[in-house]
Amino acid sequence: MPKRRKKTFPCGHKGYGRVCHRCAQEQVVQTQEARHRDLKRQEKAAWEATFECDPIDLKSLPTHVVRKSRTIINALNEQQDYREFGGKRLRHNRHVISIPITRNYRMICRHDGKITVPQAVLSHEEYNVKKPGS
Repeated sequence: MPKRRKKTFPCGHKGYGRVCHRCAQEQVVQTQEARHRDLKRQEKAAWEATFECDPIDLKSLPTHVVRKSRTIINALNEQQDYREFGGKRLRHNRHVISIPITRNYRMICRHDGKITVPQAVLSHEEYNVKKPGS
């Protein structure tokens, strides 16, 4: 049986087969990465499109805060009571309501008669500095 020889492929790699398996594998990985990038880009575009429906600006907030804020906004639109979410009226202005979103974020709402209207979602630092309702 004659000894097999490595041949040099047009890409510069050496091997025994008819095609360069190394280049073929690299091409498969590149196409998978390109698909993954496109999928991520589409998901990001879909996520950013959801911000147009929000009554207040939530773009600068983390994802988990945006999701919880939206659930609270939807519940307030369905006439649920703000106290179900741990909301409290402020002492210095009883028309302003603070609803905790997470440990670090608060939703500021204004209570006009029977409806509670969301005004903003603030971080704890912004909330303490801004003095909402003043």
